[in-house]
Amino acid sequence: MQNIIKNFTLKPLNKAKFVKTSLATYEQNGIKKSWEIVESHDSVAILLYHTERKTFVLVKQFRPPVYHKNGDGMTVEMCAGLIDKDKSLEQIAKEEIEEECGFDVPLEKIERITKVLSSVGISGVNQVIYYAEVDESMRVSQGGGIEDELIEVIEIPIDRAKEFIFDESIGKTVGLMFAILWWFDKQ
Repeated sequence: MQNIIKNFTLKPLNKAKFVKTSLATYEQNGIKKSWEIVESHDSVAILLYHTERKTFVLVKQFRPPVYHKNGDGMTVEMCAGLIDKDKSLEQIAKEEIEEECGFDVPLEKIERITKVLSSVGISGVNQVIYYAEVDESMRVSQGGGIEDELIEVIEIPIDRAKEFIFDESIGKTVGLMFAILWWFDKQ
């Protein structure tokens, strides 16, 4: 995937679509305090294991905040989506699997692993992590997201997965690292 970024700038948000900033004020042990908070949507993320290829099916995509802080902005992640629809979490997970990775996974084959907190210092959002196994009989498209999303579907062989999660040159989420270690632990 070619990733050419030009004219990257930052400016204050006036009318944000997905986040809201707030100042929390409170008293802790008799001391008045304040904390800046970013309120945003919770999400689901799904670790996909391709049973025929013995690989984890992941997505690679550009993340502007990562670009701003750490270089090229590319991250490798589980397929994921915001919880911003009036649907069950499993249904949202199913839709994200199909949109981003191109597999139609039956709802009953999507297994909940756990719920975790992320960005605890600024937003404290919840992410529910799921697991599903896929094979080529479930493929309905090449994935890649919808509309103008630039998502590349990649596969990491299980015999390289532990090396991958500790490779600091690859941008990845803690949730992904946790999910892969969870997978190895259940084997």
